[in-house]
Formats: sequence, structure tokens, C-alpha cells
Amino acid sequence: MFTGIIEEIGKFEQIISRGNNLRLRIKAPKISVDLKIGDSVNVNGACQTVIETKDKCFTVEAVEETLKRTTLGQGKSGDSVNLERALRLADRLGGHLVTGHVDFVGKIKSITRKDQSYIFEFEYPQEYRTHFVEKGSVAIDGISLTIVEVQVNSFTVSVIPFTMSNTNLVEKSVGDPVNIETDLIGKYIERIITEKKEKSKITEEWLKEKGW
Repeated sequence: MFTGIIEEIGKFEQIISRGNNLRLRIKAPKISVDLKIGDSVNVNGACQTVIETKDKCFTVEAVEETLKRTTLGQGKSGDSVNLERALRLADRLGGHLVTGHVDFVGKIKSITRKDQSYIFEFEYPQEYRTHFVEKGSVAIDGISLTIVEVQVNSFTVSVIPFTMSNTNLVEKSVGDPVNIETDLIGKYIERIITEKKEKSKITEEWLKEKGW
């Protein structure tokens, strides 16, 4: 589990193909000294397992499913990535509950400067519309952000200067793909409500039969 508060901007140092998987060696002088084999790390929003640590770097292996669901397979040597170590139970939850299980890859629709902040607009597939609410939480490339406005097929977030300078958003442009994870609690609530509706005997046909 993670919080969406980025600890370090790392860089892909080496990318090696292993069948349908990719081994990603990431330069991260700050967090690598505290990582051990088997630890979980959020890499641009995707939870990955450390399989090696060496020379201020750590290595993870992204499997086929991860490469299909995220942008990790599109990375190049030298690209910047947002990094966060796993949450400890005694830590403060500065962002929101982030699992590192990316729902889909979205695209940046627009970037607008507003006073001292930036408004980012992201496109999303229609099937995820119910997962976004104003003032709700969302993780973009692993960054915990608050939704400002929800449109028919896009939503906006406001990014403060500190977040811009301490994440890879500063390098992003319109059209760039990003990993998006919707709010965990919202997903469970939607599932419970949906299943209750499916199990309910009160349907339109049932109401008509009863004279309503």
C-alpha cells in the first residue's frame, strides 16, 4: 500500500527484455539505500517488487500484465519515474490509499497555467466515469491528486509548484500517456451497490406486476 506522496524522481538506467517481461534498472540514490530484495516500490503508479539492489540502483521485473495495463513498457533509458516506498502502518497518510494497481492508461488533454498552479486535464474511458467525483482522490503516475472538475470524458486536477518540481509532471506535455488509478474505497462502494441492485427483486417489471 502507498500514499501517493512521491519520495524521489528516479531514472531508468537499463531496460532488458526477458521474454514477455521487462527488467527495469532504476537509478534512485535516495530510496535505494533503504530497499531490500522483496520490497514493494511504486514506480510511476505501478506496484513493483525489488529483485536486486546495487550501486544506488534497484531492479524490478515488470510482467506481461503490468506492461499491458501501464506505461512501463513504453519507457526508455534516461526517462524520469516517480518513486515511493511501501507505506508502514506507523506512517502518516499524507495523500490517500494507493494500491499501485493501475486501472488504465490515460492521456493528458491540456495543461493550463493558473496563477502559481497548473491545471492538468486527463482523458478517461467512459466505463470509469463513476469512479471520478469532484474533490475526490486519484493517483496519476503514482501521485496523489485531488479532482477539481469532472467532464463527460475528462477530469482536471490542480498541481501546486512543489508537486510540479518534485515529480515527473514537470516533464509532461499534452498527449503524453499516464498511469491512472482511481480511488480504492470508491471501487468497493460501487461494487457493493452494483451487486445489491443485481440481487434485488425490485425491478421495473416487478413494480408493474404489483400495479405501480
